Amino acid sequence: MKKNSISIILIVLIILLINFLSKEFFFRIDTTADKLYTLSKASKNILNELEEPITVTGYFTEDLPPQYSKNLDDFKDLLIEYNRRSGGMVNYEFIDPNAAETEQEAAQNGIQPLLINVRDKDQVIQKKAFMGAIVKSELGQEILPFIQPEGPMEYQLTTAIKKISVSDKPTIGMVTGHGELATQEIAEIYQELSVLYDIETVDLSSGEIPTRLRTVLLARPQDSIPMAHFDVLDNYLASGGNLCIAVNAVIGDFQSVQGSEANTMIPEWLEGKGVRLNKDFVLDAQCGSISVQQKQSFFSFSSQVQFPYFPMVAEYEDHPITKGIDQVMFPFASSIENVGSNTMIPIVKSSSSSATLTPPIFFDVQKKWRQSDFPEPAKTIGAIIEGDLAGTGTSGKMVLFSDADFLSSQGRNSRTNADNFSLIVNSVDWLSDDTGLIDLRTKGVASRPIKELEDSTVSTYKWVNFLMPLILVLVLGIYRNQRNRNLRVKRMTTRYEA
Repeated sequence: MKKNSISIILIVLIILLINFLSKEFFFRIDTTADKLYTLSKASKNILNELEEPITVTGYFTEDLPPQYSKNLDDFKDLLIEYNRRSGGMVNYEFIDPNAAETEQEAAQNGIQPLLINVRDKDQVIQKKAFMGAIVKSELGQEILPFIQPEGPMEYQLTTAIKKISVSDKPTIGMVTGHGELATQEIAEIYQELSVLYDIETVDLSSGEIPTRLRTVLLARPQDSIPMAHFDVLDNYLASGGNLCIAVNAVIGDFQSVQGSEANTMIPEWLEGKGVRLNKDFVLDAQCGSISVQQKQSFFSFSSQVQFPYFPMVAEYEDHPITKGIDQVMFPFASSIENVGSNTMIPIVKSSSSSATLTPPIFFDVQKKWRQSDFPEPAKTIGAIIEGDLAGTGTSGKMVLFSDADFLSSQGRNSRTNADNFSLIVNSVDWLSDDTGLIDLRTKGVASRPIKELEDSTVSTYKWVNFLMPLILVLVLGIYRNQRNRNLRVKRMTTRYEA
């Protein structure tokens, strides 16, 4: 009896000691593929450099279904780690906006409720749910109106902290004057970039680009650019500036169902830098779809048809710009080649079943495509060019995409569309930002549908799921049977000796 009491006391003391040590020495074992629950180096650096206290007020509705309540737990865990990593500079509180006054407070602070479906007593009802936060400091505040479950939570929080803890942000530029995409056409991209940068418009006809601009974005020019404007870009590169260019070398017109060359003069300018932007159409067996109107008897209907002129890229070269990107569709992309002494690093390629066609061409949307129609290897449609880009001996950097239509803000509701934004914003970040926040934007739970896995892998997962419970039960049964047998033998031996 005394021995059992001592054992119980020791167990209690060990538990108390572990609880005490866990408060002083916090650690976490992260087994996720993308290290979702491990703070990035960028977040740690920003937290270590905080000079003013930060207060995070979370407005989260409690007693939500598991998929939403987990979001609250994850956000709390993240804030606990921010508090510890910052040495207490990041403080937090949570408010459950159930009462009328707290709900009104949340709404006044910019946190709007969502309507979610909740099952209650064999019926589905809609319930208001708040899942947002406010990040405050003496320099200002940032509102996170919606913290998406399994989304880039760390990126949202870290960028909000950085934005209100830094008074002077670096500046980037957007070229205008040649039919480039307007601000409203790339509203989401503009919003993402404005978190870390001040954005200015750049008019090349002024004769110069201010050297304080870290990066200049040239997004889908449609008009012919004068050579004098290219001289301005060259002078900017010679001064150490960076360029991010998304341009169409060819144009696809669904009204005339034809493809033709674009006339921006950018391919000719790039040729002088040892970069060949071909005026061709890249075709890919892995492609997006278009909606086609069809008639049958007296009825007309629309159907989705695979369209190889829209390469769908799902695999990327290993680079910070493409890290975490799932899928991006590039309508009417062209191939890029390195024909000079500068270094070209491909970051986006079509699949190994590709082809190229030179305009003018006619789009046959009813064509039945076969594997033999794609005999060529992968084509580069996005690349980094480094070297003496201005011909003055000064090293510079440029990110080039041979398609600009993927930037448009039309129909951006899916995960794939969000990747479109992330790809171009990551490019500007990589050229401009030295904090490492680029790694956080796409840090979330990626979509990995089982239908995209190989048949052998799917079969393996099915057999593991089927056999593992049976094997565990069998092993447990054998263990218990052997233990009972040993116990019986032990008892018989004890009686015999007695």
